[in-house]
Amino acid sequence: MGRSQETFNKKEVRNKKEKKRKEKLEKKLARKELEKTGKLEDMMAYLDDDGNITDTPPDPTKKKKVINAKSIEIGIPKKVDEGVVIRKGRVEFFNHEKGFGFIKEIDSFEKHFVHINGCIDEIDEGNTVTFDLERGMKGMNAVNVKKV
Repeated sequence: MGRSQETFNKKEVRNKKEKKRKEKLEKKLARKELEKTGKLEDMMAYLDDDGNITDTPPDPTKKKKVINAKSIEIGIPKKVDEGVVIRKGRVEFFNHEKGFGFIKEIDSFEKHFVHINGCIDEIDEGNTVTFDLERGMKGMNAVNVKKV
């Protein structure tokens, strides 16, 4: 097929493809030139005081602080055991037939589930009690419940 039958649009598409091919070849040649001079110093990058990447190394006279290697902690520090916190609350609801109820904490006004098995003393609605918390299947449960 001769080019005499090409339309303007086909000529434009062909020209664009040729232009892209030439650009790609130029980029390839430029990369090869850079690979020949691939020294380590040319590939190094540094951070300045503002956190921007530069190609100039930092000035050693402006070094700010000496880091003590012994002060660096690797890993998570051990948790300090605070001991058992005894909480105070008021029995909001207690059903003796079913053996469960709810205690409302005095300080935080949170309600906690209590079962008859977690009680040391017999409790009724309105009693002020002390208790500990323990994680249960559906949340925090009051255990070791004693009357005050």
